[in-house]
Amino acid sequence: MLDYSKSFIEEQFPVAKLSKESYRERKAVQSQTLTGLGKWWGRKPLILVRAALFGALLPVSDDKKKDKEVFLRILTMDEDGLRKRAEFQNSKKKDYVAPWGGTYETILNEACRPEEIDGPSEESWKIINEHLETEAHNLQELAQALGKKRFGHIPQVGDCFAGGGSNVFEPARMGCDVYGSDLNPLAAILTWADLNILGAGEKDLASLMKFQKVVLNKVKTKLTELDVECKDGEFIAKSYLYCNEVNCPECNCKVPLLPTLIVSHKERLVLDIKITDNNEYELSLKQVDDLKVEDKKATIKSNNLICPCCGKITSLVSIRGGNDGRKLRQRTAREYVSREDDLFSEKLYAIKFVYSGSNKKKKKSFFRVPAKEDLEKENIILNIIKKEFDQWNSEGYLPLAEIYEGYNTSQLIRERGWKYWHQLFNPRQLLVNILISKYLSSYAKTKLQLCASILILNKTLDWNSKLCRWGTGQARESIAQTFYNQALNTMWNYGVRSFDLLRNAIQLSIRLKYNKYFLNEKICLADAKQIEDNCDIWITDPPYADAVNYHELSEYFLAWDKPLIEKAFPDWYTDSKRALAIKGTGEGFNKAMVAAYKNLAEHMPDNGMQIVIFTHQDTKVWAELSMILWSAGLQVTSAWCIATETESGGLKQGNYVKGTVLMVLRKRISDEIAFEDDLYEEIRDAVQEQIDSMHELDNVANPDFNDGDYLLAAYVAALKVLTSYADIEGLDVQYELEKARENNTESPVTKIINTARKEAYDYLVPDGISPAVWAKLAAEERFYLKGLGMELNGVHTLGSFQELGRGFGVRDYDDLLGSTKSNAARLKIPTEFKANKAFEDGLGKYLVGQLLLAIGFSAKKDNVQEGCSYLKSHYADNNEYWSLRSRMVDILEFMSKVKGNANVAYWQDIAEYIVMLKEAVRNDSL
Repeated sequence: MLDYSKSFIEEQFPVAKLSKESYRERKAVQSQTLTGLGKWWGRKPLILVRAALFGALLPVSDDKKKDKEVFLRILTMDEDGLRKRAEFQNSKKKDYVAPWGGTYETILNEACRPEEIDGPSEESWKIINEHLETEAHNLQELAQALGKKRFGHIPQVGDCFAGGGSNVFEPARMGCDVYGSDLNPLAAILTWADLNILGAGEKDLASLMKFQKVVLNKVKTKLTELDVECKDGEFIAKSYLYCNEVNCPECNCKVPLLPTLIVSHKERLVLDIKITDNNEYELSLKQVDDLKVEDKKATIKSNNLICPCCGKITSLVSIRGGNDGRKLRQRTAREYVSREDDLFSEKLYAIKFVYSGSNKKKKKSFFRVPAKEDLEKENIILNIIKKEFDQWNSEGYLPLAEIYEGYNTSQLIRERGWKYWHQLFNPRQLLVNILISKYLSSYAKTKLQLCASILILNKTLDWNSKLCRWGTGQARESIAQTFYNQALNTMWNYGVRSFDLLRNAIQLSIRLKYNKYFLNEKICLADAKQIEDNCDIWITDPPYADAVNYHELSEYFLAWDKPLIEKAFPDWYTDSKRALAIKGTGEGFNKAMVAAYKNLAEHMPDNGMQIVIFTHQDTKVWAELSMILWSAGLQVTSAWCIATETESGGLKQGNYVKGTVLMVLRKRISDEIAFEDDLYEEIRDAVQEQIDSMHELDNVANPDFNDGDYLLAAYVAALKVLTSYADIEGLDVQYELEKARENNTESPVTKIINTARKEAYDYLVPDGISPAVWAKLAAEERFYLKGLGMELNGVHTLGSFQELGRGFGVRDYDDLLGSTKSNAARLKIPTEFKANKAFEDGLGKYLVGQLLLAIGFSAKKDNVQEGCSYLKSHYADNNEYWSLRSRMVDILEFMSKVKGNANVAYWQDIAEYIVMLKEAVRNDSL
């Protein structure tokens, strides 16, 4: 019997498999489907959105395991689906046979992403249709059929914080009617492009690719005519390297600001700085044997200038006049290069050339410092810009848009004195960017071409600015994009791509494997508090806790986009609406969020759903978000944490987790009132029921839930209870929302969440440790042992450890981790701990910490008696050793599970010492 009053995502969600799939998609970097269209910060993986959508549409039955099987088949995350994906990925290999029998990750490594195939196999469709009582033959038909059963019509899915468009594009691709809006025009443009460029027919797409090629060929022809690219015989420039310069405040010598002297690891090439008699410097390149030794001569270290002339060390912050940059001259609108009296100037210091001829024996590339003819080309560019400046500005190709103060944007002003957006580009970059803007505007005729023009221009800006970091990797050199993270980071040295190299990065990349299936779509600019369209399901990723300042970062692009936006979307405004953006913290932010989500609740049916996506670990933030959603008339029905971020994702550290939380909500219909004191028993029962339910569904061989998920479930259980009531006596929600988050007073909601956490503490006992021992352990000890349990099960995501830290109330656990890589995180092993003050003030205060030291001593001395003697000595007072002995054995018994476990290979060298220490303590006698 199918129950459409509930949804699959409210009962269960395969978080472990989805985490692996999401991480895999994010690791594709520029090959991700939407990334090829342009930059947006913090896009969520499409597989996550697809899973959330079908999780919301699917009903539940009495057979929860069958529900899960069908859900996995829909997503091609079951055995049959993985095999189909692996065969597609390896279709060019002769006699390829898809593997099976290994871990999910092993098979996943040979498979394509779910979106790259057309969905489940015919065999799976039979099972899916039989269980769901449908007659679908593809994912679109299934989504529509489920929508009709649940809502009476094709489901309408919306996102009022559309951003990069993931939450709109994927439902549209799955056959839903969609609504997407954002206050920011750049977000709306990207979302429109997701649907209309990636969903364009073959004829339109071919025309668009031809348009792109024509424009870029025109730019190439014009640059050739201007003769501004450097050459050296049959070699042409590929990369130009620039650095800032400053006069040393101690000796007045001109100094190149170089955080590294390495130009190429592969060629073992470094810069050699020679100081001349007139307090200037000359640069040359030399090959060396020891790069590290030479690199110690770099002129910048820890944001200090190290003068190669006088050897004095001066803070660069003090040189520019402190953190506010008061010694920097703020540039005027018509300036695009530094003046002679400016604090910092810029210089071309090296060029990489590549061979363009046909002789295969010829050396492929080389570096050299600029020659006279190279510097002449720099002057040619300056003269061109000087001559055309006013004309280009009047035509809109060279914007003179001011940079307004803000969290990210003020950094540009106080660190360089840049006050206008065009000052983030050097003359060579300005010339290329302007020409691309000009030819795009001249040749674009249709709305599709105009929108594509905005995307191409923005990709150009992202890959061609003075914020593009020059990287000297072991294998090759590279030039990073401006927004390699979510900030506007000024660089002391940077790389500039030749047009041929830039061209490869800025072309639109179309990787969609589906034909357009979008039925009804609406993409518009709108304030979330004022939208008037109805949706059955809202999937939103709201701005939260200043994680990303979208309004500020987008102004980098919007300054250049205005003329093209006015042509492509004449009814849209062209600024970021910074003043109206929901941002920050405190009362104003909370009121805006309540208004937005109350409006969404009013624009969905009584059986509609909302899925709110956020990435934050602080309990106060959880409490605040809960009160916001509660005040909006919504009730939490479930929440799940998925690992989505890679190491280079650029998310802030600390309270900003690398896992993504999906919180599922419905309209609150009840008008019941509860008393705070009466809630705790209900919460305790709800926590235990939730954890028991997850235990029943879990697969021991391939677990879907780790300890972090169980702790998160405890939070959710508390919020389910809390938000089910219209009011709670003694809780003034309005007052709590008006308080600053920095207020140290524990709010009633935070107290309730912490109560749920405590219930989970006592209930989540690791397999192998007795409840009696577990009850006596401190939070740090539980964190370590639970973390070890996760590793034994193959869970190594940093997000999982962060969830544990939140769940156990351990905020400072960095010293307990041996690796903090997002998908290869682990605890320190015993030999990595040191008996210093930091350890003694933390885990070392407790029995587990002392046992770790004892194991480490045993391994280092290759003598288990060393560890046993240490424990006896440490716990000598009042015969404490003997009273703790049985507890020691219990803990060591659990830790000895590392022996022979492939998931913790890094423990194997010391695993035998754990076993021997356990036996030595067990068999010890007076």
